[in-house]
Amino acid sequence: MYRLHCFSQSGNAYKVGLTLRLLDQPFEAVHLPFAEFLGGATRDAGWRERVNEMGEVPVLELEDGRRLTQSGAIMSLLADRHGRLGGADADERYEVLRWLLFDNHKFTSYFSTLRFMKSFAPQPAAPAVAAFLLTRVRNAFGVVERHLQGREFLVGAAPTIADLSLCGYLYYPVEESGIDVAADYPQIGAWLARLRALPDWAGPYELLPGERVAPKW
Repeated sequence: MYRLHCFSQSGNAYKVGLTLRLLDQPFEAVHLPFAEFLGGATRDAGWRERVNEMGEVPVLELEDGRRLTQSGAIMSLLADRHGRLGGADADERYEVLRWLLFDNHKFTSYFSTLRFMKSFAPQPAAPAVAAFLLTRVRNAFGVVERHLQGREFLVGAAPTIADLSLCGYLYYPVEESGIDVAADYPQIGAWLARLRALPDWAGPYELLPGERVAPKW
């Protein structure tokens, strides 16, 4: 059985957990309490040596004890291993990779940073920093909003790990980010509803361990 190092506030961990669930793959959640994460547990030299040199979750442990990190790499391995969610042909697989890279560099990165600073940072973001991040979020989300016009999913006719990667931070409560994504971006909102309707879908606070934490700011 797979073992997933995770906590429920991590959208990147949620991406992997949701992929496992939609692939009908049971996993053991290895819970890193969010308070310990905020306290610097993953930055500890011992944790990095034992678990992940990059100091991050998610970490997926395979049956042979190997560990894999970075959500895009983990999801790609799972899609390849289990023959689903990776794209219908070679062209779609490259397109899936294109969206994974866009997600990691722009779509998730700015949104998740803005959410973290609003909900969990020890002090609120400086107005100029928040404005910069919001501008970047709006640009990236505009790209996806336009791409989804006339499409049900990001790549091809069925869900792929590209969809599961980009949606990873968008099922958290609106108050955590301050952005009502479904209201501001109707194509993205409709796409999120289609993904939510998939059999066995579950939200991050249902799927992964850890209590919700009220936003700070």
